[in-house]
Amino acid sequence: MKEKMTKVQRDTVIVAILTSVITTFMGSATNLSIPNMSADLGVGAAAIGWVVVAYMLPTAALAVPFGGLADRIGRKKVLVTGVLIFTVMAFMAALAPTFPLLLAARAVQAAGAAMIFATNHAVLISEFPGSQRGRALGYALASTYVGLSLGPVLGGFINYYIGWRAIFVFSGIVGVVAVYAAAAKLPNRPSERTTISFDKVGNILYVLMIVCVIYGLNAFSSRPVMILLVPVGLVFAYFFIRREARQPDPLVDVRLFATNKAYSMSNLATLMNYGATYAIGYLLSIYLQVVLGYPSQIAGLILIVQTVIMAAFSPRMGRLSDRISPYKLASAGMGLCAISLFMLVFITTHTPVWMIIIVLIFAGSGFALFSSPNTNAVMGCVDRESYGVASSVLSTMRNIGHNTSMVIVTIIIQATLGDVALAEASPEALVHTMRIGYIVFSLICVAGIFVSLARNKEVK
Repeated sequence: MKEKMTKVQRDTVIVAILTSVITTFMGSATNLSIPNMSADLGVGAAAIGWVVVAYMLPTAALAVPFGGLADRIGRKKVLVTGVLIFTVMAFMAALAPTFPLLLAARAVQAAGAAMIFATNHAVLISEFPGSQRGRALGYALASTYVGLSLGPVLGGFINYYIGWRAIFVFSGIVGVVAVYAAAAKLPNRPSERTTISFDKVGNILYVLMIVCVIYGLNAFSSRPVMILLVPVGLVFAYFFIRREARQPDPLVDVRLFATNKAYSMSNLATLMNYGATYAIGYLLSIYLQVVLGYPSQIAGLILIVQTVIMAAFSPRMGRLSDRISPYKLASAGMGLCAISLFMLVFITTHTPVWMIIIVLIFAGSGFALFSSPNTNAVMGCVDRESYGVASSVLSTMRNIGHNTSMVIVTIIIQATLGDVALAEASPEALVHTMRIGYIVFSLICVAGIFVSLARNKEVK
């Protein structure tokens, strides 16, 4: 019998939903409005891309430092501050008269988003006992997928009929509600850490590591030489790991990766799953529009099937992971993702759209079955006092997985199509290129199944 939530638990779920929706909506909706921003502000195609980078890099680089800070001084303080910064900067971005001011607003807004990513899941599961942790995570992850789904649909509508600035205004209005809910409804829980020391050098090394790795991966498609930043980031990673291994109160307990197989394998499984599946939407978007000839709005409605399935099933899979070993469920989810990718290997220039929808249903179901249980498994490996950092590390794995997936796509496209514009390539050449990509991603996903199964103990 399902236990009823207390008022505090319901209020915390509402805050987690609001904060998850606005952050993911902001990212996906803004990406659609880039061409309009470029025309409105008189900025070239290369420069306008910094609107995305200015939000992506600080969010990825600062999530773990803010997670560590939240674990030490209190998660509510950091979450409320983050939502307030995010909201104020949304309105500032909407009013920005020049491109540099827009970039500045986006960068500061990203710092607020990093505070949110570092704390909203941690705050949520802190209010639920371990036996209901998956249930709580299911709500949070479902709301993330709702935000991702709303971005292309609602964001596209707002951008087309009102303008790109209205997207920021809409996010700001929802942010005002989220600020009030977080400040007024969340309980004031004291920090569970006995020490509040903060390793400044370790934080700097971590930020440099993430900026080099993620920017190097992200910039590879336009400037291949930037991939050299990745090994530079790995050098920073080496010094970061050496330092953290010697710290009595580290930012990230790197020793846990060596001593706790379930924790290390769960994070690696996250990296591999997102690395294998993130490009599905990108490649299918090209396939639907260029090969099958669907207009962008129809292609968007077809692709949204995956995120709708993910949003619908994530809470159920989260609850299920409270009763069944989460690593087994996550492995099964990885298997469904592998099946969907393998099905795509056989697409042709005349594959009917209903078959694409079936693939998206498989992919969405697999991702829902993987994501909530895998997150539950990660959180089950750490003490409550480290929920903020653990959640932030998991978010970083997702971010690196996203960028790695797109780097693989870029390498395959350049190797098979060269510098030919996608719209000018023949349908047969595009399908051949996509098949190679799906084969590679299928292999990564299959390897991810074994990584997921390698967790040799059940996580309660």
